[in-house]
Amino acid sequence: MAFHFRRLPGWYLSFSSGRYRLPHFSSLLSVFRFSTINGIPDSSINDPSFHRTHNRCNVDERRVLTELSDLFQLSHINTTIPLYPYKESYPVKQIESRDVDEFLLPEEKLRGIFLQKLRGRTAIENALSNVSVELSIDHIAKVVDRGNLGGEAMVLFFNWAIKQPGIPRDAHSYYIIIRALGRRKFFEFMIQVLHDMVKDGVKPNLETVSAVMDSFIRARRVHKALDMFENLEEFGLTPDTESLNVLLLCLCRRTHVGAANSLFNAVGGKIKFNCVTYNVMVSGWSKLGRVSEMERTVKAMIADGFTPDCSTFSYLIEGLGRAGQIDDAVEIFDHMKEKGCIPDTRVYNAMISNFISTQNFDECKKYYKALLESNFDPDLDTYTKLISAFLKSQKVADALEIFEEMLVQGIVPPTGSLTSFIEPLCSYGPPHAAMMIYKKARKFGCQISLNAYKLLLKRLSRFGKSGMLLNLWDEMQESGHTSDMEVYEYVINGLCNIGHLENAVHVMEEALRNGFCPSKIVCSKLNNKLLAANDVDKAYKLFLKIKDARRNENAQRYWRSNGWHF
Repeated sequence: MAFHFRRLPGWYLSFSSGRYRLPHFSSLLSVFRFSTINGIPDSSINDPSFHRTHNRCNVDERRVLTELSDLFQLSHINTTIPLYPYKESYPVKQIESRDVDEFLLPEEKLRGIFLQKLRGRTAIENALSNVSVELSIDHIAKVVDRGNLGGEAMVLFFNWAIKQPGIPRDAHSYYIIIRALGRRKFFEFMIQVLHDMVKDGVKPNLETVSAVMDSFIRARRVHKALDMFENLEEFGLTPDTESLNVLLLCLCRRTHVGAANSLFNAVGGKIKFNCVTYNVMVSGWSKLGRVSEMERTVKAMIADGFTPDCSTFSYLIEGLGRAGQIDDAVEIFDHMKEKGCIPDTRVYNAMISNFISTQNFDECKKYYKALLESNFDPDLDTYTKLISAFLKSQKVADALEIFEEMLVQGIVPPTGSLTSFIEPLCSYGPPHAAMMIYKKARKFGCQISLNAYKLLLKRLSRFGKSGMLLNLWDEMQESGHTSDMEVYEYVINGLCNIGHLENAVHVMEEALRNGFCPSKIVCSKLNNKLLAANDVDKAYKLFLKIKDARRNENAQRYWRSNGWHF
């Protein structure tokens, strides 16, 4: 017999109001168990009207059982009612248990806690403590410097991190969070952290003060920086010569030379100046090419009892060059020895920069050779200026010669400078010159960035150098860089250009396995090449794989935006 659910609401309402009591609740459950499909003859299953009635009964029964379990505060009653009568059970796929965030970097795991939108500081701190990461000061810097955390989230994370073992509670740790907050213009939180720093007994240093002042000045809030300088006593500091030089340097570096000059004149006589103070003011006017202001500052410097040094003359020469007075700059350079100041590397660099601006490379080489013959050696700034100027003017041979001399002198260019050398070479001509710089830099142990590898791969792909392309790809992976979507696109495009379709398909499948789905242009190019080669079967199979990868990529992008991958 089938149980009639139409009568249930009547006694259920009476029962819920307390009119009746059911001492034996298990008997009621037994009734529901007999209402399943197992007690129905096979002949009635074939009736189409049966399925409509039975599906409605299943819904009603589950609703009633759920309400009863909520009423009696019991666990949910599990009734095994198959949706389709001809299938009694379905195989359950066993999924291997593993961490779903194992592919994330430590800073991404920590930053991802805030994507879960947890409520309450305690819940967030507990979630951060449960992250399997060996926290270090570098991880803290990466969490707050990158991503899109808000000011409140950044302060909350830092307050939790500073309590962890192994994290020093010193000025450098506070400098990291103050600089990060200032860069994103979270000024209220920045000042709050600065006050908390003083309350914790950590005295701010000039580096921390410089970060606060520079953040205000970069946001064009000069008055805030000036107020900060006047109220340094609140943070345990005094407005002295050193702090004044820091503020003037920040103002001149951000081209607020007028405000720096007003402050310089206002504190004159109240705060004692030194040689660095005058040099900072000369450097600020030098960037603007204001020759008259530079001369006035130098005269005041001499009147105050200070002798101009090489820094002063280098700023004067640069300012004259920006004003177009190259001859006056040469005259000052020639009379430096007469005034008892021997030109050093900074002065020679200023002269080289002036002639680079006028495209006079003969004079650049002349002063470069004079620097080699002097008692001073060229520095990284010298070689960077010369190499960049030669590459910009497409004087590749001269640039390669200077680059080799730099390496022989033992000066290893940083990663950013090396990338700036390779970038113009990958914009014109064949890739041989760029590969020469790459091979020499790799030979001398220079660290090459992923962007430099991408530039080289893109250039080799365009010219169809498949052998060099694959070798460079292997060297990139050996150096510790992982391939991303751009790298796979360059490799696939290069292999398609020379007709190596089978290898291109293997690279495409590898990219799909690693979770990267190349752009539609690259996929269409490879698909058209396969169809042109009458390899329809391989093109169709690759199309299905790309289709699945595209769907998974869209789903993964949605998961990551909601923090579900944590």
